[in-house]
Amino acid sequence: MSDTTAGGCTEPRLPVTEAEVEALVRGICFKTGPPRLLGVEVEWLVREPERPWLPVSPERLEAAYAALRTLPLRSALTVEPGGQLELSSAPAASLTECVGSVSADLDAVRALLRRSGLGLVGVGQDPWQQPRRFLREPRYDAMERCLDRTGPEGRSMMCSSASVQVCLDAGYEEPGPLGLGRRWWLAHQLGAVLVAAFAHSPLREGRPTGWRSTRQSLWAAMDPGRTSAPPPGADPRAAWARRVLDAPVMCVRTPDGPWRVPDGMTFRDWTRSAAPPGRADLDYHLTTLFPPVRPRGHLELRMIDAQPGDDGWIVPLAVTTALFDDPEAAETAYRTVKPLAERAGSAPAPVNPLWTAAARSGLADPELRDAAAACFAAAAEALPRLGAPDRVREAVADFTARHVARGRCPADDLLDAVADPRHPYGKELST
Repeated sequence: MSDTTAGGCTEPRLPVTEAEVEALVRGICFKTGPPRLLGVEVEWLVREPERPWLPVSPERLEAAYAALRTLPLRSALTVEPGGQLELSSAPAASLTECVGSVSADLDAVRALLRRSGLGLVGVGQDPWQQPRRFLREPRYDAMERCLDRTGPEGRSMMCSSASVQVCLDAGYEEPGPLGLGRRWWLAHQLGAVLVAAFAHSPLREGRPTGWRSTRQSLWAAMDPGRTSAPPPGADPRAAWARRVLDAPVMCVRTPDGPWRVPDGMTFRDWTRSAAPPGRADLDYHLTTLFPPVRPRGHLELRMIDAQPGDDGWIVPLAVTTALFDDPEAAETAYRTVKPLAERAGSAPAPVNPLWTAAARSGLADPELRDAAAACFAAAAEALPRLGAPDRVREAVADFTARHVARGRCPADDLLDAVADPRHPYGKELST
């Protein structure tokens, strides 16, 4: 959510027309060609490892982040509005390279945080604390004012959520298992299976919410013009261009003072106004849209909750990469999730019945469990073909045995922990 490179507001504004916006979006958001690169963005809560339910003071966080910014990392390090830490990998030529690079960066980050008595907590939504702003910047002041208009969910997403975002090339222009059209469609159907398999946010303020992925339920409850996918079945470029133009403008940046937060003005409206936007305004507008699959030249899959454990993030990265970039696994995934499209219906993700079931039930849903079992098996077979190291293959096998084969997701483990008075989480809640 940070998108800090888009935060300036001093660029000269050369107005763009509605037609120019459509042409620009088609060109810059989908860059086709052989799938060669991948990346991952991992977000974490920063807490005391022995007492993760307690908040960390802003002063302590600021000191820790100042020290972290001195590290020579390959990944980009950013801080989210609530103080969550994000590492965004450099584009990698292989799964092995991506895992190795991010793992080395995380080792360095953890080592430095330990000196301050802090650690990284992987969970999709803060299970204990109410949302608290850490960053005070014009972007986030404007975002908060905008999102508060439609309810409290936006503030929770800003300040309390964490995810594993997998970034993949858009694919070939031509049809086929690695083609853009297929990969766009697959991302939105398989996305529900990924939500269910990796759901890990069943709590809010220490109590079960009734959702395995509370984080996903909050996304679905937010302004659909900002968080929903385009209607299914349409040409990706045309559908996304329409969505960009018809999405509400979050803010109009100003060089001095608070940014303006218009009420009900779409980007299309802005292009037709007496003071139309410029190219920099379009680029910034694109960073304020949060669909489950966001095209940014590549495809950014945003639906996966942050995972527990030091290496939990590796499993969704590996499984997703295998199911998209290995042609045989991609074909299996397509055939597996195709029957689920009927259940999804005509509503877009994440508000259709399939995505709702995934967020609420995880792999307790029989259809999603069967689909996950087939997809994880296909991914396991593909990983050797992709040159995945033993460490990655073993992590996927362990997750499959512990969760997928048993119709469970990481949220179920967290629910078991808080129900057990012998567990530290359970003890804390019983006092």
